Amino acid sequence: MRANRIRRARRAAVGLSVAALAAGATTAAGPASAQPAARPQAAPAPAADCSAAYRIQQKLTSGTTWRMCWRYDSKAGLVLEKISYQPKGETKPIKVLNSARLGQIHVPYDDGSVEYDDLTGFGFAQGLMNLAPGECPGGTIKTVKVPDAWQDPNVKGLCTTTRSRGHAYRMQGDTANKVFQAQGKDLLVYTVNQVGWYEYMTEWRFQDDGTVTMNVGATGSLSYEDYDAGDGRGWPIGKGDRAKATSHSHNVFWRLDFALDGSTKNGVEQYDSAVSAPVAGNRAPTTKTTRTKVTKELAGDAKAYRWWRVVSATGKNKDLHPRSYEIVPGTTTKYPGRSYTKHDMYVTQYNACEKFASHNPGCPAGQAKSVDKWVNGQTLTHPVVWMNVGFHHIARDEDQQPMPVHWQGFSVVPRDVTAMNPLTPGELEWQNGHWRPRS
Repeated sequence: MRANRIRRARRAAVGLSVAALAAGATTAAGPASAQPAARPQAAPAPAADCSAAYRIQQKLTSGTTWRMCWRYDSKAGLVLEKISYQPKGETKPIKVLNSARLGQIHVPYDDGSVEYDDLTGFGFAQGLMNLAPGECPGGTIKTVKVPDAWQDPNVKGLCTTTRSRGHAYRMQGDTANKVFQAQGKDLLVYTVNQVGWYEYMTEWRFQDDGTVTMNVGATGSLSYEDYDAGDGRGWPIGKGDRAKATSHSHNVFWRLDFALDGSTKNGVEQYDSAVSAPVAGNRAPTTKTTRTKVTKELAGDAKAYRWWRVVSATGKNKDLHPRSYEIVPGTTTKYPGRSYTKHDMYVTQYNACEKFASHNPGCPAGQAKSVDKWVNGQTLTHPVVWMNVGFHHIARDEDQQPMPVHWQGFSVVPRDVTAMNPLTPGELEWQNGHWRPRS
């Protein structure tokens, strides 16, 4: 969906405008209306401790409140910081993340002719799009001052709104005279960034049950200048078999810096379950689950019966269980062509200059520039989680015109953050750890 060599010449020219940043740290900006002095210069202590122009705070109809700060980075685009979650029944916000942001969008073409690192190499942040009111129904569109902008730096490009997601739960009593049900509600925060023919929708969904879902959706156009099937196998587009769109991959990385209960000294645990054949006297197979504490940096791969969680070192819920967030990978097509795309998840020890999963521009000369090289045995005292979700795009007739959004992403889900379902109706709250027939 990129342009061919003619279109790529435009990309090369565009790249010159951001090349000066390649040797140093990225810059950031916030709302156009904010004065420079209002920008947060350091990480303040409490959740969402930032000026009103940079603050996102939403109380959902269930009683859950999400709080966070935002800024706009010259390469990563939207960065969310100091994210906290406060469901009903909790007297203060529960800190979840120091920061959450994209870590790279890597796009290699099947014919081997080109590959792109859209965040660090091709002006992803500078391509922030203005949003029409109809694209943010019931919400607010914030104006962002884009660093190193190619045109007008003031872009109405950040939407915050709420959306229903359907049933949060449903439970019918045994006598069918009572149905407990609730419709879930999310805070949705998103931007749209154009890179060549792509328009990337970067969305963050903060659910009223504490779940956070991160998605990137690619839409826009198929590049008509790429109807050459340079890979020799591209899918035919249009009449007959003449125009074939070149196939390619989208490898999206996210970077999550957890700070559960306000501390970065989080633990990481891996759980693996093994299923054995039925033993004598049993009617079914047996399953045994093993916990492994991840104390060193990790290059991990998702597989059946495996999952990870990030565990608070300081906080417990009202049942005195350590708070944690479970990582739930999304559907992925793992790209084996580069060392940094060969694993689904990386956990690295925090380093302020390690910002992008590939072609990282901010570290001193001689330091490795991709996330796989940062996994070198350091002890984890401040773990940073990198998620890699891939999608192999073989175009189809229905991708034109415009191309429907194709999504890729993952979630982090609360595990023992609260003692019960935070959306539990009041009349069932007494049942924590108890049971009686539904009535």
